[in-house]
Amino acid sequence: MKAILALEDGTQFVGESFGATGSCLGETVFNTGMTGYEEALTDPSFAGQIVTMTYPLMGNYGLNSEDKESDRIHLKGFVIRELSEQPSNFRAKETLHQYLARNNIIGIKGIDTRALTRILREKGTMNGVISTEPDFKFEDWIQKLKDHKFENPVEKVTTKKILHYEGTGKRIAVIDYGVKHNIIRCLQKRDCEVYVFPAASTADDIMAVYPDGILLSNGPGNPKDCGSQTEVIKQLMGRKPIFGICLGHLLAAIANGAETFKLKYGHRGGNHPVRDMERDRIYITSQGHGYAVLADSLNSEKAIVSHINVNDGTVEGIKYLDSPTFTVQFHPEGAPGPNDTEYLFDTFISLCNR
Repeated sequence: MKAILALEDGTQFVGESFGATGSCLGETVFNTGMTGYEEALTDPSFAGQIVTMTYPLMGNYGLNSEDKESDRIHLKGFVIRELSEQPSNFRAKETLHQYLARNNIIGIKGIDTRALTRILREKGTMNGVISTEPDFKFEDWIQKLKDHKFENPVEKVTTKKILHYEGTGKRIAVIDYGVKHNIIRCLQKRDCEVYVFPAASTADDIMAVYPDGILLSNGPGNPKDCGSQTEVIKQLMGRKPIFGICLGHLLAAIANGAETFKLKYGHRGGNHPVRDMERDRIYITSQGHGYAVLADSLNSEKAIVSHINVNDGTVEGIKYLDSPTFTVQFHPEGAPGPNDTEYLFDTFISLCNR
């Protein structure tokens, strides 16, 4: 079936649909990962977005029930160059087409994803619509594309109740802004007892379980829209060791008086180089964000930049000087992508031992 991807600037791509049919609207972004489409589909950080995969072939190893990073798909639409119709992997349970169709997610294939990516790099991310409707008319969508905003994304992806995972080690409270399963697995691998709290939890709720440390998770959306979560972080700073990842990193920065800004086209994929300033070493990292901390807005008496993005020089990590707190913009848990920076979980646990 014919499908159309139309961007708010009027650019249109014609391809074929796979997965579900109908129309979907969202911010159109690109992901440079060569693999990891199942994890990307289920990463809450992509909630509300139409995700374009820059690597040309997708679906070649199928889908299984073990590699999900949350309990459902969070993105709105999926854009690829070529779809593998017959996956070859002993773990595969269904095809990418079957998986998207079962979850009512619209995909478009057969378009020039390199051309699309170049447009998004030059003009910046923008709203788009994928439609399989035979009578699709762009003029009917112009105002919708201009007005569209995915409201309250953190509220949509966070857990609705406190979750508890047994462990014999340190007790870690995870504030769930859209936490990926592998963050919890990395804590469990270190024998941690884990409590996962809804994003709307208060500081008293979190401290009531007497945690040894607090982890601020990844998540979707603009950090400036998370005012109540930022206030909770202010109340928690200095009381227990804190480790922030992705959105958690941005919220901690705002809680400490720093400013954030929207990147032109974001960092998404499993191949982003980051320099660890203390170790003077470059690591390849997994990333999935559209915002960053403005370096000049940091109070140098309270915080130092610990990690830098090698490609564009943006802040990728912050170490706070007045409390046992550090945060990173990238994903040390990988999934998908390298886990070269998983040592940061060990750093966090060592802070909890003091």
